[in-house]
Amino acid sequence: MNQMKERYEKEIVPQLIETFKYTNRMQVPKLSKIVLNMGLGEAIQNVKILETAAEELKAISGQQPVITRAKKSIAAFKLRENMPIGCMVTLRHERMYDFLQKLVNVALPRVRDFRGVSGKAFDGRGNFALGIKEHIIFPEIDYDKIDKIKGLNVCIVTTAQTDEEGKELLRLLGMPFRN
Repeated sequence: MNQMKERYEKEIVPQLIETFKYTNRMQVPKLSKIVLNMGLGEAIQNVKILETAAEELKAISGQQPVITRAKKSIAAFKLRENMPIGCMVTLRHERMYDFLQKLVNVALPRVRDFRGVSGKAFDGRGNFALGIKEHIIFPEIDYDKIDKIKGLNVCIVTTAQTDEEGKELLRLLGMPFRN
């Protein structure tokens, strides 16, 4: 079992029960999935960028990404319906915990001038969204082989009912919040 999942079961669940006064262990919030998304508007002119982004996302997540396509045409952006414009991966179970552990302990500390992530990026239902400007902070990416620095969206979905519960869960899992 992953170290983070083991710590969640043994230490974090009792702490959350004590903090929020849950009457049942099933009420305790837990991670349900992590979604990684790369939106690539440049893929309209250069399809090769999309292929390299998919390979890099596969290296980061350990799972084959899905190519996302445009839902409707936008003439101003020279975008047609069904054109490939990004890629995404949904992580669950062991891979989700592996990725979160790598994000918190390895990748985020490598960000330049890092002071913590914003605690205000919750959606009102306990889910957390994080934007990463440079995907090169992950150790799997070889800096010499990349053609362009890309951004990455990370959405952490929890079963928490409120932002307060979700923030406390992520804080106990090691997410470095600055506020």
